[in-house]
Amino acid sequence: MLANPVLLTHSYHLASDAKQWRKMQPYPPLGTLYAATALRAAGIPVAVFDTTFVDPLVGFEEALKQYRPELVVIYEDDFNFVTKMCLTHMRELARDLARLASAYGIPVIAHGSDATDNPEIYLDQGISYILSGEAEHTLVELCIALGNYEVAGSIPGLVYRDDKGLHTAPSPSRNLLWPALPKPARDLIDLNPYRDAWVAHHGFFSTNVVASRGCPYRCNWCAKPISGDRFHLRSPQAVADELHELKALHHVDHVWFGDDVFALDHRWLESFANAVEAYGNPTPFKIQTRADLMSEANVTNLKRAGCTEVWLGAESGSQQILDAMNKGLKVSAIHTARHRLGEADIRACFFLQFGYPGETWPEISETIQLVRDTKPDDIGVSLSYPLPGTPFYERVQQQLGEKRNWADSDDLCTIHTAAYQDVFYHALRDALHAEVNGVDATKALWQRVHSLEPISRNTHVLPPHRFLHTSDLVSITESA
Repeated sequence: MLANPVLLTHSYHLASDAKQWRKMQPYPPLGTLYAATALRAAGIPVAVFDTTFVDPLVGFEEALKQYRPELVVIYEDDFNFVTKMCLTHMRELARDLARLASAYGIPVIAHGSDATDNPEIYLDQGISYILSGEAEHTLVELCIALGNYEVAGSIPGLVYRDDKGLHTAPSPSRNLLWPALPKPARDLIDLNPYRDAWVAHHGFFSTNVVASRGCPYRCNWCAKPISGDRFHLRSPQAVADELHELKALHHVDHVWFGDDVFALDHRWLESFANAVEAYGNPTPFKIQTRADLMSEANVTNLKRAGCTEVWLGAESGSQQILDAMNKGLKVSAIHTARHRLGEADIRACFFLQFGYPGETWPEISETIQLVRDTKPDDIGVSLSYPLPGTPFYERVQQQLGEKRNWADSDDLCTIHTAAYQDVFYHALRDALHAEVNGVDATKALWQRVHSLEPISRNTHVLPPHRFLHTSDLVSITESA
């Protein structure tokens, strides 16, 4: 068995992501901590080096000297939405961490969406094994095998090279035991920098929890390299206990649930609300979910449990685009959800996505109208991002050029061929934010897109310099 610890780390460094640095809403790497929990539950010594705040390479080298690990695992946080994209700064840091560990003669294992999608890029950096799928159980098996000097190639969920070239295990791992794992090993990292950042910038301390993993829906642009269609739920009592402990021991004021889709099981949600109420005053929290899950009963139980903010995956106000995405959602459900949440005094916020194939000005206009009609409390605007392994990626693969990923979460560029230039979508994002926030952005909008032409020359696509003169776009931010 391993005498020295397995050292886990990840490649997300907050200062390398300008947008998230400005927002200053950092959350601990739950996925990494769950992997540490699984190792510790199996009796394997473990340590964690958290790259979020400190100088990653300097701090990592100090950790290598302190712990003298037998294995290094670069285990990305599957619950952090930014890790589901390939961000250049993360890939580069993973490379540098792997090279540093290799210089100390320590074998390196990697796990994450980018490593799953592009294993050869990571193996070329001296990484010995890639863990695909839901990898906690695979990681435990691999560490035990390596500690016993056994051949690890037969473990499901591994990608590695041998004498015959690239070898991929027969099937990705699906960790059916994840819901039964103990709560994430937060004691292995320092929560103080997270608390200090939140309090300094927002006046309260928020941290993250997950009640479930995976999503059974089939949106054709959504990343599923880790959990696929499988949906796991922890017990409602365990989640309520964790919230209570965070409040009592760590003085947490607010929680963000990092679940892909919260409130999927209405019976679970009712039991969760009951368990939370038994503790007394609930901890306020926010979630992300689907509009068609916001039934009256679910909204009532969310309110009882302490939910103050719901982010809905609205994506578009055009039924045509929602259908093209295989979203399985009606625009009318977005209206209904927004109304019910408002009636319950729960903030209703929309994720919106532009640039999907087939979306032109008429479809964009429908999304603008959705925002005007429903008046969400906040919005998050993104551009369609082709993730490997998705039907959307396969559809636009021939359009992709040299740039196939974003540098950071603020990159916001179209990697495939969309109807309009990036600067138009940026202006549209700013205009919609201005409308939601009641800010006059008319002049800035005109200056940024007045002279732009659409990429597509199809006659049904109006160029921005034409539709800027229509009452529709002018009224997005008209206040003067």
